[in-house]
Amino acid sequence: MPINTTIARRTLHDELLPRLIDMIIEGELDSGCRIPEEALCARFGVSRTPLREALKMLSVKGLVHLLPNKGAIVARITQQEAEELIPLLGTIEAHAAERACAKIDHSGISHITELSSQLREHHRSGDEQSYLRTNRALHGALIAAAGNDMLNRIYQLVEMRLCLLPVTRKLAPHWDEAVVDHEDILQALHKRDSASLATILRDHVRHKAAVIHKAFEAQKPTAPPKRRAIQ
Repeated sequence: MPINTTIARRTLHDELLPRLIDMIIEGELDSGCRIPEEALCARFGVSRTPLREALKMLSVKGLVHLLPNKGAIVARITQQEAEELIPLLGTIEAHAAERACAKIDHSGISHITELSSQLREHHRSGDEQSYLRTNRALHGALIAAAGNDMLNRIYQLVEMRLCLLPVTRKLAPHWDEAVVDHEDILQALHKRDSASLATILRDHVRHKAAVIHKAFEAQKPTAPPKRRAIQ
């Protein structure tokens, strides 16, 4: 993102919001770090007022913690919270899949097919950020195809919290398995096989859960070896 990006004044906080979300999701603003308000104002060519309005909106989404008279920090997510949210994500996606198969039109299927093609290309080229961005768009399109606004809102809240996981930006070794899942998702959607699509999405989320669990465990400090008693 260019340093001299300037945002039009008419919708300042609305335009700041997606850019700040991208910075958090892509790790430029990492979990637990303080939001550098002065630097961001200079970067986007805005005053503190619209930036703070955007940060308030991010706090509602669970991405930022506001500190009284001390600015804001990027929120963290614990292993326990992640392991509680991931099964919920699977339930939401499975339910949305059943509705999507009944409601999606040719245009919607074409859009998801195109996103799937982009995903394979990003996998082939090793472009991790584009892969993850396209992956979010693909799953979001599946949820949107269900035509249930409340379901979509709940999904966005859960997905946003899970985007705080730093491990989700380090899954390259597991791309092959994920790409196969997405091929199966696309085939089931083309067939409008709601039962198969729901099962595939639940399994897909379980694969993600297993990877995230291993990543959290790997981050835990190992206990130092015990010293042998002197005989």
